[in-house]
Amino acid sequence: MESSSPTKKVRAYMNPYLAGVLLGLVLLAANFISGRGLGASGAVKSVVVTSVVTVNPHAAESSDFIRDYEKGHTGNPMKNWLVFQMMGVILGAFVSGILSGRLSLKTEHGPQTTSKKRLIFAVAGGILFGFGSQLGRGCTSGSALSGLAVMSAGGILTMMAIFGTGYALAYFFRKNWI
Repeated sequence: MESSSPTKKVRAYMNPYLAGVLLGLVLLAANFISGRGLGASGAVKSVVVTSVVTVNPHAAESSDFIRDYEKGHTGNPMKNWLVFQMMGVILGAFVSGILSGRLSLKTEHGPQTTSKKRLIFAVAGGILFGFGSQLGRGCTSGSALSGLAVMSAGGILTMMAIFGTGYALAYFFRKNWI
């Protein structure tokens, strides 16, 4: 006699080849419309500068980072096109999650780790990635994708460094997922 346990329907992700083509079209549209490639770190920088200026103007006046940022930009940093791009990415992610039935409040992790440990690693990774994007003068979207789109040597080297580092460190962090 077979047990009649309800099986959870697994929804398939988008075909990765189709997703790659669509990402390329988005990159082409960004270059065509704005004359620039994609990037996320500039949006984060605009939000940070605006937040510091709003919350503590005295600290903003004494910050070399903010003064240098303001020298290169005129007007409200929140009107930077990258801020609108990131708002679209966030909104698009939520819409995609809703339409695919994948939107939920849960922390995905491997069986040998906890939600707390997963969140600590995620936050630490995000901080390191943000710091690295400032050292590298851009994030993976700007440096690697946009750089590869125009076949720049810097874009190729950046992509090799990103994937090379990921493969080199994967062995040490694999226990978090398997």
